[in-house]
Amino acid sequence: MNFFCSDPFYISRESKSRSSIPSFHYHDAYEILYIVSGELHYCIGSQPFQLVGGSMLLIRKNDGHRLINPNGAPFERVTLLFQEDFLGGLLTEDSSFHPLSPFQTGSGSIRLKGQEQGYVEGIFAKMAAESVNGFPESNFYLKILLSELLVFIHRILNSGRQYINASTNQVHQRISHIAHFINHHYEQRLTLEELTSRFHVSPSHLSRTFKESTGFTLIEYVNHVRIKQACHLLKESHLQVSEIAESVGFDNSTHFGRTFKSIIGLSPLKFRKNHQADMRP
Repeated sequence: MNFFCSDPFYISRESKSRSSIPSFHYHDAYEILYIVSGELHYCIGSQPFQLVGGSMLLIRKNDGHRLINPNGAPFERVTLLFQEDFLGGLLTEDSSFHPLSPFQTGSGSIRLKGQEQGYVEGIFAKMAAESVNGFPESNFYLKILLSELLVFIHRILNSGRQYINASTNQVHQRISHIAHFINHHYEQRLTLEELTSRFHVSPSHLSRTFKESTGFTLIEYVNHVRIKQACHLLKESHLQVSEIAESVGFDNSTHFGRTFKSIIGLSPLKFRKNHQADMRP
């Protein structure tokens, strides 16, 4: 197992299909891995985890781990590493809360809801921008952003949200194949009946194991994949909302609009308008 000495603070967002560090390794820092899109597997110790878009993996310092991506499918992730000392004076003696409390029960994965995903992706974007700015106050601001993220995670776990269970190898492989198929065929009709027929598994078994492995119901996952792609098209194309709805697999614009707002918290048109406002100089 390889050991890596980490910088006090490091963040990156990248799209790839394989890990640059495929072997088991560990860090002298805490790691937060967030899956923006796609699906992949991580192994922490002997426990495999099935990760899909919207999943966050918390890895304690000195816990051995590695990425496993047998399909070679593309994915996008954010990797955040930080030393405990980086928080410095923000670590208080207040016994009611410790910023590193999300890691105290061990490494694990949680699934974020649509609006939660937007919130943490906003924090990560600010971190990434600030880490390259090099302003005199940048380190101070990064500590504030990191503290905000840790408080957010703490509150999710403190609300009763549970870590997603580690997958068994057999389940891990089957769910991986199904998630991979959804990621590459989201524009098709994807009902529970059609997927169970394609993958030769009972509806009840697929529903249960998919939820246990990913934290999403099957329909939730299909909708999240479609809405992620719709967000990209709303930002990067001039297609009408009705055209985008059809291109990502929705039968009608009304259903698309309701689903989009339930996940993102905004209507498609409001989302596009806000993004265009952000892009103005």
